[in-house]
Amino acid sequence: MPRVSGKAKTRKAVAKRFKVTGSGKVLRRHQGARHLLECKNRKRKRRLGQAALVSAADVKNVKENLPFH
Repeated sequence: MPRVSGKAKTRKAVAKRFKVTGSGKVLRRHQGARHLLECKNRKRKRRLGQAALVSAADVKNVKENLPFH
């Protein structure tokens, strides 16, 4: 939905989940690192802890909800 004119507001739910880097890339966390960790190997758990890039198809939607980043 398009925003009505007026003050742009940050969607706080999006701000907590994504980070915009200095060059404009959008970072996200991996899913699957919360529970059931015993059956996942050490390498997999390490990689789940690192940030990942948001896909190019979703970057526009994330940045629209973060107007000041």
